[in-house]
Parts: sequence; C-alpha cells; structure tokens
Amino acid sequence: MKAIMVVGTTSHAGKSFLTTALCRILSRQGWHVTPFKGQNMALNAYVTPTGGEIGYAQAVQAWAAGTSPRVEMNPILLKPQGNMTSQVIMMGKPVGKTTASDYYEHYFDRGWEAITGSLSKLSAEFDLVVCEGAGSPAEINLKHRDLTNMRVAKHLDANTVLVVDIDRGGAFAHVVGTLELLEPDERALIKGIVINKFRGIKTLLDPGISWLENRTGIPVIGVIPWRDTMFPAEDSLTLFERNSHKASSEIRIAIVRLPRISNFTDFDPLDAESSVSIKYVGLQESLGHPDAVIIPGSKTTIADLIALHESGMAAKLQDYAEAGGIVLGICGGFQMLGQVVLDPDRIESDDDEYPGLNLLPTATIISRDKVARQRQVVSNYPQSGLPITGYEIHQGTTKIVESAKKISGKATYSFLFNDSNLGLVNDSQSVWGCYLHGLFDNGPWRRSWLNYLRQRRGLYSLPTGIANYREQREMVLDAIADLVNEYIDLTPLLPDK
Repeated sequence: MKAIMVVGTTSHAGKSFLTTALCRILSRQGWHVTPFKGQNMALNAYVTPTGGEIGYAQAVQAWAAGTSPRVEMNPILLKPQGNMTSQVIMMGKPVGKTTASDYYEHYFDRGWEAITGSLSKLSAEFDLVVCEGAGSPAEINLKHRDLTNMRVAKHLDANTVLVVDIDRGGAFAHVVGTLELLEPDERALIKGIVINKFRGIKTLLDPGISWLENRTGIPVIGVIPWRDTMFPAEDSLTLFERNSHKASSEIRIAIVRLPRISNFTDFDPLDAESSVSIKYVGLQESLGHPDAVIIPGSKTTIADLIALHESGMAAKLQDYAEAGGIVLGICGGFQMLGQVVLDPDRIESDDDEYPGLNLLPTATIISRDKVARQRQVVSNYPQSGLPITGYEIHQGTTKIVESAKKISGKATYSFLFNDSNLGLVNDSQSVWGCYLHGLFDNGPWRRSWLNYLRQRRGLYSLPTGIANYREQREMVLDAIADLVNEYIDLTPLLPDK
C-alpha cells in the first residue's frame, strides 16, 4: 500500500492542516488519494452518506481529496463526554463508553483490527493513502497503546513527515526531542521535517535549519508561513482564538461556549460572512447585547444544561429572550430550550428529570438509540421553499408538550421544516430550535435568517441567491493547497506511481 504519514511534535502542530493540503495537492497531481486517521478524539463529527460518524476533519480531508467521506477514513472516533469518559465510535457506530485506563483492555485489539481492515479496504480502491497522526508519536508512557501514529506508519511502511509549530516556541527542541524518543525503525521512516506557522524573515531562520539538518540527518522540506485561514478547527481549545471582530460587521452573534460543546464547525459559514462577527461567550461572562445568541450542540445535554443553570447563564439567556433577543439552539441546544429534559434510563445522569430553559414548548426524552443520518428537507421559516441539507447526531427525541399545542385556539409555534421532528420557531420568531447540523452551510437559508436579524436593525437585506458554503470551502481548500505547495518540497515523500 502506498502511503504518506503526517505526525507532529505536539498537538496543534498542523497535522490536520498539512494532511488536508496534501490530499488536495496530490489529487491535483492525478493521484487517487484518500485520507486516513486511525483514531481521532474530537467532538466535531460528520455523518457519512451511510449514516456513520467520523471526525469532521476527515470529512474535510475527503472533500480535499475529491472523494466522499466514509467510515474507513476514521475507523475509531472517541467523543469525550465528561467524568474522564468517552463514547467509543467504531466503524461509524457507537459501541460503548470507556475511561482512558480501561480503553486499552477493552478496545485496543478491536481497534487495531478495525484500523487494519479499513486500510485494506481503502488500498483496494485508492492508489495513495495520506494518514494523519494524533498528538505526538513520542509519548513514551502511551506508545504501547498508541493506535494512531508510528504503529500505523510501520504497518504501511509509510514515508513520514514530522511537522512542528514554530509559533509556540521551542521548535528545534521539539523536533530533536521527538526524534530522540522514536525507536530506530520508527525514526527511519521520517523522510522530512516541516516547520509550520512561521512569522518572520526566512533568512534569519536558515542557520537553524542547517543545524537541524546536520544534527538529525533529515531534510527540512518546507517552512510554511503563518496565514489566517478559515480552516475548520478540530477541538474546542481553538475557540479561545476564534472570536472574530471585523470592521465591516453589522451583525453580532454570541455563541455560548458550553463545557462539552460539539460540532462548532456549524458556525464556520457565519464566520465567513463579512457582515457578521461571532463571539464565544463563557458561562461566567456577560452576554452583552448581540443580535442573536446561539446555544450549540453538546456531547452531554443534561450536564451542560445543569452547567447553564448553576453558572447563571440560564437566567441570562431567559432575560435576554424576555427582552426580545433572538435565541437559536442547535441539537443539544435545541433540547435545552424546552421545558424539560427527561432521562428515564439514567443514560446521561443520576436523576430522571431536569428543567430546561422553558423558551420552547417542548420536552426531550434521552434514549439509548443514537440518531445519525444525513437529511434533505424544505424550509418553512424564515423563508419557505428553500431546499436544506444537513445531518443529525443526537440521542433523544423532542416533542411538543400537549398543554402548549394550543393557547386560545392559536398555535404557539411553527415547524421550521417540512419534517416536524427537526425544528421549531415560536410565534414571535424570537426562539428557534433545530436538530440539523450544517444548517448554516445552506447559503440561501443562512442569508434569509441573517436578513431577519438585519431587518430588526433597520439594515438592508443581503442577496439570498448565493451558493452553499461548500463552494467557499472549496476555495479555502484550494488556498491552503496553494500555500503549502509553494513552500514544501514533496519529493522525499512521494512513492513511485
């Protein structure tokens, strides 16, 4: 199997970024390429056409490679859910939950079987696999249980590149230290070093590069300069860096930074709007006076709902809505907007009933069965007849409470889509809730919703006849591929065709 492996000296070194860029570059060169990450830990997930969950980063890499996301590209996905536990997704389906200490005993062998089986299937259909590692390949206390880094590289005999983030400092020590901690057969696979996120004058770096090459015997095949791109973030640590303050912005949207926030890639299309600024607001912070507040998805709805109440954020949201503010909840956020969340089987909690925010006339029952599927529906609000694509990932069903279905003969809510199970808006159109991830990817719907906010401010409406976000995403993928291609020499990594 022909393969390239991307490992990093640390988390956030740029592995996902470089893997994505390589998928697009190599696809342009005529390779039939697929991404691969044996095991990912992330709360940003995507649902494949077959209804399987994979890391969102691997979906982006598949699009960069010009192919469709599939579960073999990320056979193991760990979704942290608090209390030092994670839900285990294997081959796209939930198979249990585990602690870090129990994972090796219960899932290591099954995981390696899923990884090698997936690689065999991919090798039968693609002529090159671009693999991404996780964290560092040199965590000596974890190497015996590492399913993602050099174990995969050795299995594939993959030409491997080591990427380091120079912006955080200590880059030379990170590289040398990582190489020193690899076994000789692992180090032999490292064919090149890439220095990422460089700010400064390249000639001042050159003496360090010469020393590094002489010290390690491995060429530095690229120095990639810092660029502020809209590349999707993989985990919530980056949210502290993702608030946007644009001089041209006219609409301000606050997103509640839940402790277990998931699928915040939903908001990349909003961030790409030049007229919109977004701010992630911590539970102890003031909401201020934004044009709208979004409660995002959550891996564990009840735990985050409790956190909203205990922190006082629930009261802030209720006061904001009472004052006429616009609130939108997506997935777990939608569940929190209702009157109550029920957990009769104690799946997420120790009790069977928790008060919601009481902003929509709904009740949610948490269930063991997980819904994960792509959807195509038609909108009713804010503009009717718009085709909508998205995907569901949730445990639980949300229903209208009987007592709220009619008040004085008038409905107190409307369905957002032609599927009544997917979302509601109240009669004043101040509280919106839906189960669809990827909703804002739909350009005409996104603009229609933003125009509703703009009209409340007396601003002119933006054109709604625009393409979906996937076209903007393609431009971003082309841009990062162009950047990496300009500053990296792929020769040491490429196998013979």
